Amino acid sequence: MTEETAEAAEPHEPSPQERAARDRVRRQAGGMTHHETAEALEAAEDAAGDLAAADAGTRAAVAEWQRITDVLFDHGGPYSPDTDAYVQGQLTARENRRPPADTGPPLRPPAGRRRRARR
Repeated sequence: MTEETAEAAEPHEPSPQERAARDRVRRQAGGMTHHETAEALEAAEDAAGDLAAADAGTRAAVAEWQRITDVLFDHGGPYSPDTDAYVQGQLTARENRRPPADTGPPLRPPAGRRRRARR
C-alpha cells in the first residue's frame, strides 16, 4: 500500500471549506435530474482543471457533483438533499457529535428509592 493510498483510507474530517463547497453543490443540485447533474459535473471538472493541484473546496465540489450524479443514475426523479440518505446520515452524525446541553446536576432517585449500601 502506498502512502497516498494509506492517507485515502484514513477517516477524514472535512474542513469548513470542504463543507461549504458540498453544501453549495447540494443547494445548486436541488431539483436537477441526472442529465443536469452530469452536465454540472462536467462543468465543475473543466473549471477545476488539474484536480490534484486544486484546492480542497474545489476537489470537494467536484466529488459531490460526482456523488450526486451517481445517486441519480438509477433514480427517476430530481435530486433533493432531504431524501438523500448520505446527506441525512451526515446531518444525523453531526447532530450526535455535538456536546450535550448542560442539563444541570445529575438526577437522583426519589428519597424513598435510594439504594442502600451493602454491609
